[in-house]
Order: sequence, then structure tokens, then C-alpha cells
Amino acid sequence: MQEIPKPTIRRLAVYYRCLERLEQKNVEKVSSKELSKMLKIKDSQVRKDLSYFGTFGRRGVGYNVKELKEKIKEILGLNKQWSVIILGAGNIGKAIARYKQIEKDNFKVVAVFDVDKRKIGTQITPELTVRSLDELDEFVKKNKPEIAVLAVPADAANPLAERLEKLGIKGIICFAPVTLTCSIPVEYVDITVFFKTLVHFISRGIQ
Repeated sequence: MQEIPKPTIRRLAVYYRCLERLEQKNVEKVSSKELSKMLKIKDSQVRKDLSYFGTFGRRGVGYNVKELKEKIKEILGLNKQWSVIILGAGNIGKAIARYKQIEKDNFKVVAVFDVDKRKIGTQITPELTVRSLDELDEFVKKNKPEIAVLAVPADAANPLAERLEKLGIKGIICFAPVTLTCSIPVEYVDITVFFKTLVHFISRGIQ
């Protein structure tokens, strides 16, 4: 199987969001040039990204918005619901648990865990109450969630990632400022990287 560059997959997720917006506006057709303008990239990049997965659209006509959106949805694996647990009931963990958009995209947060006794038992949403980390193993074995979000301090992240891998978690989104040593897929989220990138462009007057 051909290996797809990670930046391409990330752009596919953005294409999907753009196509959703176009569909909401009842737009039926879109060209690679129009998509590229929405993302501020070259239209050749759009065509190259899509070419990894087959032939889409027709020259001079463009892409059918609904059909392309559904195809990208399938490629990204969003045509099924993904079960998510969150480790860490701090500000980041609670914000993700309350973020409704991820549920619209077929990700369902099924549990939130923490070690802080002051947080355990508190309600984040009507469906989610913070559980003790002591319950993690039993919960994962019984409910088989696929994705874990690590919103914990750096020193706790690696031991938890290894524990999650052994429990059968398929992938991790890590907010901790550390590189994990587990062998399952990990996506790292460091908000400060975006701030640093932004000020680079601001300071040089680049749009």
C-alpha cells in the first residue's frame, strides 16, 4: 500500500470541512482552484492530494461537492463512530469533553479520568462524570474505546501511553509537551507552536 504523506491527510480533513460548508450553502460543484483559494494553497496541491486516492471530478467541470465530501469521509474513516476517552480533567480535558463539533464528526467522548480527588465525581456534561484513574483498566477492557486524549503533565504522559497501548487503545492525541515512546499512532498538539508560527509571519509582514 502506498504511504500517504501526513500533511496530505491533514489537508484532507480541511478539505472535508470546506466541502461541508459548501454543501450547507447548497453548492453542488467546486473546482480545485476554488478549493485552493479557500485553503490558500496551490490548486495543483489539491489535485495531487486527491490523486493518491483515485480519480475525482472532471476537467472543466470540477468536483461534485457531496460525492467528494462522502469519499473523503470514507478515506478519513469518519463513516463510523469512534469512541474516545480523556485522561486529565483540567481545562483542556474539560474543553474537549464539552466540544460538540467532535461528536458531529463521529467522535464520542465516553469517559474522563483523573487522579485528583477534588475532580473525581464532578460532572463535566450531563453524560460525563470524572472517573478515578483507578477505574481505567476495567473501563477500557469492558467498553473498548479506540482513542485516548492525554491532557496530563509531561511526567505522567509516557507511563499512561504505554498503559493505554497494552489495554488495546488504537491511537492517542497528546497535549503533553513530551514525545511518547509507545508504538501506536500519536498526534501531538502544542498550542504554542501555532502562536510561534503566527508571530513569525506577523513580524515579517507575511500574509
